[in-house]
Amino acid sequence: MGRVYNFSAGPAVLPEVVLKEAQEEMLDYRGTGMSVMEMSHRSAAFQQIIDEAEADLRDLMNIPDNYKVLFLQGGASLHFASIPMNLMKNGVADYIITGQWAKKAYEEAKKYGKVNAIASSADETFSYIPDCSDLPVSEDADYVYICQNNTIYGTVFHELPNTKGKELVADVSSCFLSEPIDVEKYGVIYGGVQKNIGPAGVQIVIIREDLLREDLPKTVPTMMNFKVQADKGSLYNTPPCYGIYICGKVFKWIKNMGGLEAMKVHNEKKAAILYDFLDQSKLFKGTVRKEDRSLMNVPFVTGDKELDAKFVAEAKAAGFENLKGHRSVGGMRASIYNAMPMEGVEKLVEFMKKFEEENK
Repeated sequence: MGRVYNFSAGPAVLPEVVLKEAQEEMLDYRGTGMSVMEMSHRSAAFQQIIDEAEADLRDLMNIPDNYKVLFLQGGASLHFASIPMNLMKNGVADYIITGQWAKKAYEEAKKYGKVNAIASSADETFSYIPDCSDLPVSEDADYVYICQNNTIYGTVFHELPNTKGKELVADVSSCFLSEPIDVEKYGVIYGGVQKNIGPAGVQIVIIREDLLREDLPKTVPTMMNFKVQADKGSLYNTPPCYGIYICGKVFKWIKNMGGLEAMKVHNEKKAAILYDFLDQSKLFKGTVRKEDRSLMNVPFVTGDKELDAKFVAEAKAAGFENLKGHRSVGGMRASIYNAMPMEGVEKLVEFMKKFEEENK
C-alpha cells in the first residue's frame, strides 16, 4: 500500500521530503555514526540542530530579539497550567471561550487565580468567533487568552481581539506557521507541533523577555518555569531531541516553499477548493459561519449520522484517512495542514461528488 491522504487533526501529515531526509539520516546523522535519536543533547551536533531550528523559526516568523523561543514538552495541555503559573502577578486573567481547548485552558487556569470568561461562542456549538472589538477586559487582568484556531470546530480568529492594552496569549497549535503573524501583538504564542510542524512531543513557546519572572511563587515546578527554560536554552533537561530535529527540517521545507506568505496563498487555495464545494453541495454542508472559517480544519456533515458513518467508511476504503469528526461533535472533519498537498483536497472533493451522486 502506498501513502494515503491523511486528513488527521494531529499527529498529522508531514512533508514527504522531510520524512525521506530523516530516513536517509536515520542510522548515521551527517557522519556522526549515530542517529539523532541516540545522540546526547549536550553534544555539539545536537546543539547545532537546536540552534539552527531556532534561527530558521525566527527567520520565518520575524521573531524580534526581545522574544525567547523555547522547545518544551508536555503537550499544549501542560501549558494550560504553566501560562497562569508564569504570567499571573495580580492573579487575574480573561479568557475567550471559542471551543473545547480554550475551555480546558480556562478550567485549568482557575486553579491559580480569578479567571473570567469574557466572551464565548458556546451558545451555537462554537460555530463562530464572537465579536471581540469591545470586550469587558478586567482592569487588573494579567493577560487575555485565546485559542487562535479551533481544531475541533473549525473556526479561526481572522482578527485578534482588542485586549485594551493587556497581554495577549494565544494557543496556535493548529495554525502554527500556516500564515504570517505579527509576533509583537502577543505576549506569548505557544502550541504543540504535531499538526503543522513535527511529531508529537514538542511544544514551542514564544515569549517576550519582560514576561519572564525571577519572582515566581515557590510552588511553580522548575520544569514549568519559563525563565529557567529560557536561561538554559531549552536544555534544562533532556529535550525531545528527535522531534526538534524534525521540526527543524520542516522549517527549512517551509522556507524552500517560499515562507509564510507563500504558505498562506497555498492554504487559501486548498481551503477554497473544499469550501466552494461544500457551499454548492446538496448533501454536505459546512458547520462554521463563513467569515470565521479555518484554513486548517474543515468540519462538515450530511445531517444524517448513518450517512456520515457510511461516508467515513467508504472514504477510508478509497485511501482518505482520518475524516471522522472529533468524538465530541461527530460528522466529518478534514484537517488540511501545510503538508497536505493540493491534490489531496482535489481528490477528496472528487470523491465527495461521487458519494453525493450515489446517495441522492
